[in-house]
Amino acid sequence: MVRRPTQNETGIDRIPLENSNVHDAWAVYICVNCRAINYVHIGNSLVSPEHAYQNYAWECTACGFVHSKNADLPDNWKNWRPELLEKEELTVERFWQAFFRISTENPEAYWKQCNVCGRILPNHAFSKHKGFGPLEKQMECRACKGAINAVLNCQRTSEQLRESSIRRRVADMFVEEYNERIDIQALFNRFGGKCFKTGKCLDIAKTGSWHIDHILPSKYLYPLTVQNAALLSSEANSNKRDRWPSEFYTPQELVELAKITGADLNLLSSPVPIVNTHINVNRGVDRYLNVRNSNTDLLRRVMELKKVIQQYDLEDLLDDEHRAILGGFVQ
Repeated sequence: MVRRPTQNETGIDRIPLENSNVHDAWAVYICVNCRAINYVHIGNSLVSPEHAYQNYAWECTACGFVHSKNADLPDNWKNWRPELLEKEELTVERFWQAFFRISTENPEAYWKQCNVCGRILPNHAFSKHKGFGPLEKQMECRACKGAINAVLNCQRTSEQLRESSIRRRVADMFVEEYNERIDIQALFNRFGGKCFKTGKCLDIAKTGSWHIDHILPSKYLYPLTVQNAALLSSEANSNKRDRWPSEFYTPQELVELAKITGADLNLLSSPVPIVNTHINVNRGVDRYLNVRNSNTDLLRRVMELKKVIQQYDLEDLLDDEHRAILGGFVQ
């Protein structure tokens, strides 16, 4: 495949981040005294809640209040009895333990800085990028990524567009027989008539305002079934596209999706896409080779099939007859 040049052709430049690395993690908290939001640079290694509780003293940038296990709670908390606000009390000890746990208990609790818009945003505002930084997230937030892709998608070569279209057509042929008819009213009932991602109320009569999401994308050979269908607004579905569920939904959302649909949570939460091999590849080959009114010559369709089957590592699912039809594979 022809690749785009590496130079920036989007007109959207990355900004230098002061005193931090693009992949660093941040902790965020609301001051218990003045309610101001504060950002704490954690760095390239996440910390445990116990370490944070034992070692950190976070000073509010707005009012100077120090958040620490050695601090009293604010005396302006009039709904607490005064003696319960003193640092020697068990109530204060337990409060500070939970305070630091909230900001550091797992990767999803941390925030990250976008090196395009410069904002420090929650973990889920970034798409996954395995192996990059302690949070394994991309450098730019999803909003900036959408803007960048708006430019780059227009610059994709005709070969890239053609190959993407071929993969989509082959995938559709492979899963066609497994697709289920979705009862739209039942779908709306399951999701309470709301976009699962945004919580926005949707009108079943306004068909352009909502979409049925393949939770596990058809790109990875998953058919549309009741278990694999989520209700999304058109905007949310456009943002998800064919991303793997763990790249789009938060862990909490994945748990809720599994409860609503009965889908396999282990599969939904996989950090990397998993191709569905529980399909009849041989029948998919037959369907693709016998497409009526196809403008693609037969030899080209054979080559397209072979390439996609190799990309998805499906050779072992071919029987001898169909392996022979496709001319074998180079091991």
